[in-house]
Amino acid sequence: MTASTDTLLSALEHCDMLEIDGLHAFDFSLDEDDNLHIECMDGRAAKRWAFSMAQINAATFDPTLQSWLITGDSGEHRLVLMEAFGGGDDQDETNEDA
Repeated sequence: MTASTDTLLSALEHCDMLEIDGLHAFDFSLDEDDNLHIECMDGRAAKRWAFSMAQINAATFDPTLQSWLITGDSGEHRLVLMEAFGGGDDQDETNEDA
């Protein structure tokens, strides 16, 4: 999904799902200042991370593992960005009564 020439910020704007350190994040967002906020559950414990624009800009892409390395206040983290696939109902609505 991500080419090594992309920036993490650009990649985040086009991804639907995110994994951080092997945990699937159920919530991640960029705020008005483009700071990245990630939240996920590890068992019963909620985990939260926040990364500044400077940290996002300093992130590096690892082409071997197809992931981003970002260093935050709590150390280095590996982000895997994913796209979701959606299923659409392509059937004509007039066929529903048939």
